[in-house]
Amino acid sequence: MAETARTPVSRPRADGSPSDGAADAKSRYGNRPTMKDVAARAGVGLKTVSRVVNGEPGVTPDTERRVQEAIDALGFRRNDSARVLRKGRTASIGLVLEDLADPFYGPLSRAVEEVARAHGALLINGSSAEDPDREQELVLALCARRVDGLVVIPAGDDHRYLEPEIAAGVATVFVDRPPGRIDADVVLSDSFGGARDGVAHLIAHGHRRIGFIGDQPRIHTAIERLRGYRAAMAEADIDVDESWVSLGPTGPERVRHATEAMLTGPAPVTAVFAGNNRVTVTVVRVLAALPRPVALVGFDDIELADLLSPGVTVVAQDAAQLGRTAAERLFRQLDGASDAPERIELPTRLITRGSGELAPAD
Repeated sequence: MAETARTPVSRPRADGSPSDGAADAKSRYGNRPTMKDVAARAGVGLKTVSRVVNGEPGVTPDTERRVQEAIDALGFRRNDSARVLRKGRTASIGLVLEDLADPFYGPLSRAVEEVARAHGALLINGSSAEDPDREQELVLALCARRVDGLVVIPAGDDHRYLEPEIAAGVATVFVDRPPGRIDADVVLSDSFGGARDGVAHLIAHGHRRIGFIGDQPRIHTAIERLRGYRAAMAEADIDVDESWVSLGPTGPERVRHATEAMLTGPAPVTAVFAGNNRVTVTVVRVLAALPRPVALVGFDDIELADLLSPGVTVVAQDAAQLGRTAAERLFRQLDGASDAPERIELPTRLITRGSGELAPAD
């Protein structure tokens, strides 16, 4: 195969002079303009450039204009590394989510970012993909980049690996689920109370055979919601048939199989309580294909829930308030508060839209 020769394209330099192509191609990447370059182009000293870049007084308007023109022409950006070393703060925080694709985390992440911006900080986020090892790797990578604080939705149940970082001054708040084996601030929704209320709502509409489909049993929210389900059934003096309960991965195949199993047999369930938004979506699809109505209440709201027929009744969390409360708690730590670690639990609310108000078909 014949080799294709490539000739570097000749482009003018920033000062308008012609380039030599090959030399500029070699230097175009990885050599950012410095304050020294700006000073040379503007014909001023380094201190003058520093004053302009940092918004300090003592520079005449004409000189400031020349420096700014040089900055624009060269594409100069301030390097904050030295400022970080002087102040000991990076003005950045990390957010570790469970799944960036989950719609529940969109408003939570946005709320954290809004609080961070109000405090002049940059937010860096990443996803653990519900993998404890990946969570630890991501958290420690953020600490290595010297973030000032962390908001973590934990995937694992042992967070002692964070103790040296917290001792070194990294403010840390957990959200949605508590940390494992350490004391730290945590902001939660009332998963137990919300599930109990949702199941009690189904019982109040005449249901006694109620299925529960939840997330994996190692996850705190899944266990708390199952506990709420069992509490509501016990309070109504209803014995739970264990075939009505299914915990596991929230993928469509597993949830579909669990739902169909509960809806068949000699005594099928007449209602389903779905443990989170992903479960609810699959259950809605299964129920839509049935010839008889089956009541449904889901934990977490879902998009277009009000436009379905019937609309989907849900136990709604305030994801934005979770994120906002966690971020505000984080910056309280960063501002020097020495409060003892606190567990903050936010209420849920039942939104009735029709599916949870269906009477039993038999």
